[in-house]
Amino acid sequence: MLKLLKEKQVRNALMSLALVLATAGLVAAPDQAIAGAKDGLALCFNVIVPSLFPFFVLSSLVVDLGLAAYLGRALERVMRPLFRVSGSCAAAVALGFIGGYPVGARTALQLYQQGLCSKTEAERLLSFCNNSGPAFILGVVGAGVFGDSRVGLLLYLTHALASLIVGLLFRFYGGPERRQRPKSAPQAKPIQAVTLPAAFTGAVSRSFQNTLNICAFVIFFAVILQLMSFYGVFGILAQLLAKMGFQPEWARRLVAGLLELSSGVSSLQGGSQFAGRISMAAFMLGWAGLSVHCQVLSFLVDSGLSARTYLLGKLCHGVIAAALTYCLTRLLPLSAPVSSYLAEQAESIASLDFSTALAASSLAALGGWLLLAALCRSLWRNKCGNSQHNHV
Repeated sequence: MLKLLKEKQVRNALMSLALVLATAGLVAAPDQAIAGAKDGLALCFNVIVPSLFPFFVLSSLVVDLGLAAYLGRALERVMRPLFRVSGSCAAAVALGFIGGYPVGARTALQLYQQGLCSKTEAERLLSFCNNSGPAFILGVVGAGVFGDSRVGLLLYLTHALASLIVGLLFRFYGGPERRQRPKSAPQAKPIQAVTLPAAFTGAVSRSFQNTLNICAFVIFFAVILQLMSFYGVFGILAQLLAKMGFQPEWARRLVAGLLELSSGVSSLQGGSQFAGRISMAAFMLGWAGLSVHCQVLSFLVDSGLSARTYLLGKLCHGVIAAALTYCLTRLLPLSAPVSSYLAEQAESIASLDFSTALAASSLAALGGWLLLAALCRSLWRNKCGNSQHNHV
């Protein structure tokens, strides 16, 4: 079977058959496809655009205005020994934890394109810098799904710790360090080489285009998931996993989480085996889902960077986060009564109108930008002061 799949003609035939079946399924169930597209559009309008667009602008300004270069010079002695990446990569790590998927991956690609890190360093960075934001884990997963803010805090801590562990593991990727600039990337720009008006206008236009690309993937997967549910594909995949030893209920949850994060974590609400549900939520948050992966891979298509380290890193992230969460729930047992108050609170967060959500996200991005700028300025002044003192 594997030998047949290696044949180009066989792969093309299977791809053509899959496209024909997908087209037939779309034509045969237009109502379900329209409903899925509407759900995807609502998600983009209420969640994706307000939450990602300001942080995309922030990440572009951090790179173009030279703040990443300031961080690189100040934090080189921290990032290089721990993760074997340049100090500039600290910007991608920080923004990845604050902004959520796929802000960290987009920042890593920008650093590589600006020549602030090598190809190998960028691939190492991609393995652990693309993480879920605190708002989603604490608000939606913790308070909304499990009805306990302590669960959200536990999941965020294990999520962050697992990400750092993955970064430590992937420091060995690429063999000996090579101090060569990527051939396709331009030379590193001097600090503050781009003026603020030019950097701002470029950041807004690029960020808007990137946000539209992500919304396209979100809508597409919303339609696909709706059709898969209508035609019983989820049930078939769950039955296959059940034959491998999974219980049918857990198999359905795992299939949903592998494909799309929001659907996966929503399926974990209610039921028994509290530790198991939290551990599976940790795995889904670390893995992020096929929809998020497609969003990241859309950035990497013409970059020359390998997607293998990214995908392997996300798989390791999910497994490590699930293991850490399971161990901590055994050491620190938590109860998760589903509170109606917390459920209403989570629902109100998810149903914020566009203007309110965009304003809140923009203020958070602006605050993060100002904090990062102040940190860069402080670190750089301290370093310059120490250098002058040593020369004296």
